[in-house]
Amino acid sequence: MGGVMTRLAFIGFGEVGQTFAGGLKGRGGVTVAAYDLKFDNPQLRGGITARAEALGVRVAADAADAARDAHVVISAVTAAAAGEVAAAAARYLKPGQIFLDINSASPNTKRTGAEHVKTSGAKFVEGAVMAAVAEPGLAVSILAGGPAAVEAAERLNPLGMKLKPVATEIGRASATKLSRSIVIKGMEVILVQFFAAAKAWGVEDDVIASLKATYPGIDWPQQVEYAAERVATHGIRRAQEMREAAEMLADLGLSPVLAQAIADIQEQGAKKT
Repeated sequence: MGGVMTRLAFIGFGEVGQTFAGGLKGRGGVTVAAYDLKFDNPQLRGGITARAEALGVRVAADAADAARDAHVVISAVTAAAAGEVAAAAARYLKPGQIFLDINSASPNTKRTGAEHVKTSGAKFVEGAVMAAVAEPGLAVSILAGGPAAVEAAERLNPLGMKLKPVATEIGRASATKLSRSIVIKGMEVILVQFFAAAKAWGVEDDVIASLKATYPGIDWPQQVEYAAERVATHGIRRAQEMREAAEMLADLGLSPVLAQAIADIQEQGAKKT
């Protein structure tokens, strides 16, 4: 792909879209357009469009405008909106375009999205972002699935992205991410709740000492502090992800109760701004 211009579009221009665009800024051979619902909100438009323009991103009038000439259209919205965005994209995508859905949605949501996109002649690629994007930025690990996963990696990895094709089947990448998320997000709320209860009783030092004796390799105070920060800052988004995990579990005939409870506690612990 060396020397070939790559045109990208982001549907959704929140943290992920802006971080990726920042990583792409100044790279030769790439142009970026974006559309976000906030572009249509007079009270929010100014700030987000200014950030887009500062990153060299074309501010599109709507999703179809953003995707018009793109080789790859990246859906980076919310888990709750992922299915709706994929269904809408089927009405404006063109044959040969790649639609990369990197939302933390359930395997079934990804499969349904793939069916919608397929009707347009475009190629659906499932993306599962395996870490918070802030630190690694554009180079965050993304598991990619679908018949066009290798093609997407060949197009995007030379630009600095890190797509790892793992399956031609849609759903496996998201199942990997959400299964892991049950552990990570679940541990966060366990840490937050045990410490809140222990502190309320004034026994936090005793509990920490007991945990250190059982698991001596873990810095428990540091883990509690980190978990509390993650829940406070990202609890709303983490809750949405865990509800997708609950849907995955229910689809498999497993109890979704634990994942739903994790989602509730993540949401309750989020800073309300």
